[in-house]
Amino acid sequence: MAEEQQDADAPKGKSKLLIIIIAVVVLLAGGGGAAFFLMGSDPAEETPVAEEAAVPTNEPASYVNIPQPFVFNVTGDKKDRLVQIKVQIMVRGSENEGTAKHHSPLIESTLLSTFGVATAEQLRTPLGRGQLRDQATDDIKAALSQLVGQPVIEKVLFTDFVMQ
Repeated sequence: MAEEQQDADAPKGKSKLLIIIIAVVVLLAGGGGAAFFLMGSDPAEETPVAEEAAVPTNEPASYVNIPQPFVFNVTGDKKDRLVQIKVQIMVRGSENEGTAKHHSPLIESTLLSTFGVATAEQLRTPLGRGQLRDQATDDIKAALSQLVGQPVIEKVLFTDFVMQ
């Protein structure tokens, strides 16, 4: 009698295990499919936007020197600080280099405006300085795009940074 009951329990246990395994596989497949569709992007939609706003990268990089360093005060928790930043602008192609040199007063004015909102706490960390550099790049690209119709520059580089 005891042997018959063990034989009856074995198929019942195996069928539960099989159902659980199938359910797990279906859930994983469904989750993977959902992640694929939700995280996947349509390259045809993103390509035109990237091509319009991007500076051509197939030309060699050249650098436009801003001759005077930017010297300005920033507010801090305990006291104000004096900051000096030397900047160079990376461009691609001789046409963009000439355009950047021609519009250097606009670039300098935009940099002054961007640097004017910085705080000492932001400039103390490498991440904060990187964010300021990226913000300066975006602001110059926007100003030049509005004036010339293209971003002209690729990035802003800090070649010297002093905070006292």
